[in-house]
Amino acid sequence: MRALSIAATGMDAQQTRVEVISNNLANMNTTAFNARRAEFADLHYQIARAAGASSSSTGEIVPEGVQLGLGVRTASISVDITQGTLKNTAGDLDVAIDGKGYLEVTLPSGTLAYTRDGALKRSAEGLIVNSEGFPIAGNITIPNNTRDITINPNGEIFAAIDGQTAAALIGTIDLVTFANAKGLEPLGGNLYRETVASGNPLVGLAGLDGRGTFRQGYLEESNVDVVQQIAELIEAQRGYELNAKVITAADQMMSATTQIR
Repeated sequence: MRALSIAATGMDAQQTRVEVISNNLANMNTTAFNARRAEFADLHYQIARAAGASSSSTGEIVPEGVQLGLGVRTASISVDITQGTLKNTAGDLDVAIDGKGYLEVTLPSGTLAYTRDGALKRSAEGLIVNSEGFPIAGNITIPNNTRDITINPNGEIFAAIDGQTAAALIGTIDLVTFANAKGLEPLGGNLYRETVASGNPLVGLAGLDGRGTFRQGYLEESNVDVVQQIAELIEAQRGYELNAKVITAADQMMSATTQIR
């Protein structure tokens, strides 16, 4: 009886959906987190009689045929890259990206990674780093005698240094865009890595060529819609229960068959 294996694929699919939803809810307060959505596709079909085949009795063309589906599979985990709400933090090194783009950071291995988490920090050496301590591209260093930092919408960083009347430009933060940002590989720690699916990174000045701009003193919140996630969780739970009932019904039918004398 194929109903057992078909229902099992349905239960597995709904379990995957619940796991994706649980990850979204767990990261509802993660800076710049993008919600995920499980997407499904049907499995192969067992063709008992193909559509368009000739009828064995009259020779007429069969309009639809007999095709029995064998279940469901997870097709992809899609990422919602819409921007989250910008939250005012008043931090001088907190920068939110208002629009498209990613910050570029250098990992300890020397490879590049990308993030929208603009909760930047200052290392002991004065380098501007992300929350994990990785320096942002350009290795921008803040002088020790700096009393104030200003970051304009184009990413230019000005330092008000003791003994100087005018603020000094100490560096510029570029933004990176991708042809297919959904194709980036998540690394954890709010970091992403370039892949063949994402395309090559396109580095440029904020505010140009469709890139977003910076807003100092703000951070981007996650784009998780809690109400929607709870509704989808209930729906997934009901789908799991229905598939479980199919397995129970199929088991009872098989039990009744074996008891026939």
